[in-house]
Amino acid sequence: MSMDTPLEAGVLDTDAIDVRALTEADLAAVVKIDEASMGRPREEYYRAKFHEAHEEASGPRTSLVAEVDGHAVGFLLAKVYFGEFGHAEPVAVIDSVGVDPRYRGRHIGQALLRQLLMNLQALRIECVRTEVDWTQLDLLHFLQHNGFGPAPRFCLERTL
Repeated sequence: MSMDTPLEAGVLDTDAIDVRALTEADLAAVVKIDEASMGRPREEYYRAKFHEAHEEASGPRTSLVAEVDGHAVGFLLAKVYFGEFGHAEPVAVIDSVGVDPRYRGRHIGQALLRQLLMNLQALRIECVRTEVDWTQLDLLHFLQHNGFGPAPRFCLERTL
């Protein structure tokens, strides 16, 4: 798609952002984007996520990559569960999302989420969930702006 349709200086129309299915060849780009955001490399974490995503090749592919000018600038890793935590209904879970810091504020995340939601609707998935650290205010704002809200359940943990 052409990059000649900015909404305003530096902001891209989501239709001008290529979003495609994640491939194994995207590992290095995803690790680089994540490291730029997190401040540390998590290659082993993403290697395991990629292995899991591609091991289930027969299932629905829900992990995505956003490209601008042929370069990966964002990613979204999600999975569909056909029953989880005792519930029988199918649900999608967003595991990880990242946008290259140089491209933030340019609707990359919006394009990724829009494509994910279209894919999930085609699969007749009616619910998508995610967890966010409550200190990640930018991510919380993004999700709230896109219709996410608190779930009617508690997430519990225990320190060992």
